[in-house]
Amino acid sequence: MINRPYTITGMLLVASLSGGCAVGPDFVRPSTAVMSSFVTAQKNGDSRQTQINGDFEQNLHEGNAVPTEWWTLFGSSALNELVAAAQTKNPDLQAAEAALRVAQENAAAQRGSYLPAVDLHVTPVRQSVARNLASPLSSNASLYTLHTAQLSISYAPDIFGATRRQVEATDAEKEVVRFQYEAARLTLTANLVVAAINAAALQAQLDSTIALVHDARQQLAAVQRQYELGQLGAAEVAAQETALAQTEATLPPLEKQIAQQHHLLAVLAGRFPSDTSLQHLTFDSLRLVKDLPLSVPAHLVEQRPDIRAAEAQLHAASAQIGIAKAARLPNISLTAALGSSALTPSTLFKSGTGFWSIGADLVQPLYKGGTLMHQQRAAEAAYDQAAAQYQGVVLTAFQNVADTLCALEADAKAARIASAAERAAKKSLMISRRQWELGMVAYPAVLIAQQAYHQAAITLIQTQAARYADTVALFQALGGGQLLATQ
Repeated sequence: MINRPYTITGMLLVASLSGGCAVGPDFVRPSTAVMSSFVTAQKNGDSRQTQINGDFEQNLHEGNAVPTEWWTLFGSSALNELVAAAQTKNPDLQAAEAALRVAQENAAAQRGSYLPAVDLHVTPVRQSVARNLASPLSSNASLYTLHTAQLSISYAPDIFGATRRQVEATDAEKEVVRFQYEAARLTLTANLVVAAINAAALQAQLDSTIALVHDARQQLAAVQRQYELGQLGAAEVAAQETALAQTEATLPPLEKQIAQQHHLLAVLAGRFPSDTSLQHLTFDSLRLVKDLPLSVPAHLVEQRPDIRAAEAQLHAASAQIGIAKAARLPNISLTAALGSSALTPSTLFKSGTGFWSIGADLVQPLYKGGTLMHQQRAAEAAYDQAAAQYQGVVLTAFQNVADTLCALEADAKAARIASAAERAAKKSLMISRRQWELGMVAYPAVLIAQQAYHQAAITLIQTQAARYADTVALFQALGGGQLLATQ
């Protein structure tokens, strides 16, 4: 006969041991040695400081935080609407958000392992026993229906912390998905802003080219009139016709690229390419961000979602070592059952129909062909792999920032040169036309000046677009303006 008080006391004593320490390493956030600067100072000055006079000035302010809605710094309401639409309707971002909900629910479900499992069983069984065997019923009937209602309770005390490590691993995996979602949102926003800038820049190039085509046609008309008056020969007319055709030939490729960028913007915003309801920004509506924030290098590991995802993956790998170690240690489970059996439902739970049981099970793995040992070694190797991957992500992040800073410095110089070249080419074209009208130069000089101005105008737009795009790249490289909460 089971001594219930002593049995229950023993089970409670065993359960109380579940508050012991969990086996395996306790996770410690990796300490990464970082440089005091993203790039090496140049001989001619600190490369972290970029300054250009006039409309192209940009200053980097080290230590300033990146605004959460950094895209609003470009000063375009149309751009703000595009970003809002994409962050709401983009299917890839919606999928990432759904994956985060899955991970959150899985983590919450795993926490249920801390508590006992309670099940209610109601089992009606129609049964017939052989007539030459004794019936289990007092009525000696060989055909009967047995109704059983039973409450079953099972509990596995977490003595060595296997459950805690499993919960820890699941929580860490949830954090991986959370930071992957943040990375997906940042990537989407950056891609959308760059696509909008490219579309606006291409449209500006198209408008400039159309203006040049119109100007070239007027020039062709003037040349033809002078040819009719005998002031110019057929060679000058043919040269102007060639110049007009060459300029017109650049229109279809620009139109194709603009259409493709608009298609891309529509899809990023979660719409079909044929949707024309999206508002497209103009290049002139964009404002160069004059004051650029530059986070302290030590803060980059807190701000980049890809670094935080790699850290969470390292945490999950650490917890898996504890799980593998706990699998090699004794496992204790407690069970209890309380119920009633009767021939009719109406007599359930009446006197004499009740039953109960209580027990414990201790399992100590003795020999499994080295499986558990090698599983633990595999978990330890996986941790080393995750640690190396974390270091790689950190190095790549610093490279991204350094590359972007160098690009911004080069863009600033290119913008200054392109602006000066455009002004000089425009002035040269005006002088050449005036001299040609006065008969001081031959018409080929006008053609050369016209082509030079066309190229200078297009180059200026391209350099401005590159500055905008690299400014976006800086915001993305710095983590998108959100100091992520530590675990």
